[in-house]
This record gives sequence, structure tokens and C-alpha cells, in this order.
Amino acid sequence: MSEKVWLVDASMYVFRAWHSMPDEFRDSDDQPVNAVHGFTRFVLEVLERHKPVRIAMAFDESLESNFRNQIFPAYKANRDPAPVELKRQFGLCQEVCRALGLRVLADGRYEADDLIGTALEHVRRQGHVGLILSADKDLSQLLHRGDAQWDYGRNERWDDEGVKARYGVHAHQIADFLGLTGDAIDNIPGVPGVGAKTAAALLEHFGTLDSLLERLAEVPFLRLRGSAQHAERLRAHRDIALLSRRLATIARDAPLPEDFGAAERRPADVAALEDLSERLRFGPITRRRLQQVTAAG
Repeated sequence: MSEKVWLVDASMYVFRAWHSMPDEFRDSDDQPVNAVHGFTRFVLEVLERHKPVRIAMAFDESLESNFRNQIFPAYKANRDPAPVELKRQFGLCQEVCRALGLRVLADGRYEADDLIGTALEHVRRQGHVGLILSADKDLSQLLHRGDAQWDYGRNERWDDEGVKARYGVHAHQIADFLGLTGDAIDNIPGVPGVGAKTAAALLEHFGTLDSLLERLAEVPFLRLRGSAQHAERLRAHRDIALLSRRLATIARDAPLPEDFGAAERRPADVAALEDLSERLRFGPITRRRLQQVTAAG
């Protein structure tokens, strides 16, 4: 029987907690832990309200050692490094997840997106479907029939058929789309002068980036404003388009823990949670919620 596997883009929610929680939260060493407190509240809400049986939390550990940087050194080079006060909190967030019995995915060469993509492929082979918690449009390329993506903070949810209404292209075209438009957030260049509407129209007509590049002679005759100029741009930046698609394509071959199974939730480690509660100076409400979630299994 098909079951839903929750795959959480955990780093996104750590960053959201960092930006939304005041910096007054301190641990027993007087170090800031505002992101941990906010992230723990998010995790507890998911566990309390939805009681997922299969769940994995994917963290980014590869922002400076990602395999994509070997392909394109400028990949994500436009991003400021995480503040020192935040970096240590990622490890603490992982500790909280493990103590709650949640599967934690992190790797030095692969991003959280790649770990989610690999985990989804893995559980699909066991007959399950995925629910991806993230606002990242890149992850929509992973959606197949039965899967869904949920921007939990905004409570926006879509499936594979909803991707086109949201982004103008089908789920399987997302990487090709980003190959054309690029992605300023990740410093993926794309083809200069090709925006989202143009990229969507080209993929609507040609289906794939490969087909588009093979049939460039047809582009000037499309009913598309500036079609001749777009053909020239695509001809001149063919290699950039293919590189950009490669950077935007989520890997499905990242390493998973040998005992990953289908991301079954394990029993909570009560002693570890008590230790974390003391170290992180969780308040009485958070401690009570941790106890209740642990008791509920």
C-alpha cells in the first residue's frame, strides 16, 4: 500500500526561524539559539498536527563544497556566508531532529534538494509517494503523480499537475526552464534576454531544451515577440543554457544512510531530549510539547 513520505527542506525552515525569532534566546553557554527554538516549534507543529509516520529532514552542509562548484565555481557565489551565530545552530537543529526520532539527511557534496530527490526516488521504488515541505521551485521538478509540494509557512500546496499553473511549465520541464531563464538566487546564468514568459512559450512549443536547440531554425518563425533575436541569443549561448540546466537539475544519486528504509520515524530518545532542553534552555511550553510528542510516538 502506498504511503506518504514527508521530505522536509529543513535548512529553509532554519533560516526562516533565524529571521523571525528575536536574538534573545541563549543556551547554557550564553550562545544564541533563536533559530533552534523557532525551528523546534515548527517541527513540533508538524508532528503534533499531522503525525507523519515516515519523515526525513534534509539539511544543507555543502554550500561551499557542493559538486556544482566543481562544474561552475560561481555557483551560489553571490550569497553571503551564514553568520557564525547561525552556523552552529544548524548542528543543534539536527540534534533535535535525531532526538525526536526523525531521519536526518546531510552531506558535504550534495545539497538538501539532492538528498530529497534521492530519498524520493528511493521510497518510490518501495511504492510510496512524497510530500515535499519547501517553497523552492527547483524541487517541483521532482513531482510525479501522487506527489505534492507544500509551502508550509504560506499554506500553499500543489501537485504535479499544479506546477504548470504556478510556473508556466510542467514539472518535468523545470530544469529546462531554469536552463533558459537562469536563477539569480543560485547565481545560475541562463540565456541573457530570455525571461520566464519566453522560456515557457518556447518549452510549450518544443517540449524540451534539447529539442529547442536542435530546431533553432524554427524559432524566428514563431509568433513570439523578438523571436529572431531569441534565436540568435540561444545560438550564441547554447553552452550556457546546457550548463545552467545541469546546475538546476536535482541529483538523484546522493548517498543515503544504509538504514534509511522508507524514512520510518523512530522512537524518541528521551534522555537526549532532556539534555537538549537543559542546554538550549527550552521553556516549559516547549518542554511539555516535547514530552507529549514523545509519549504519542
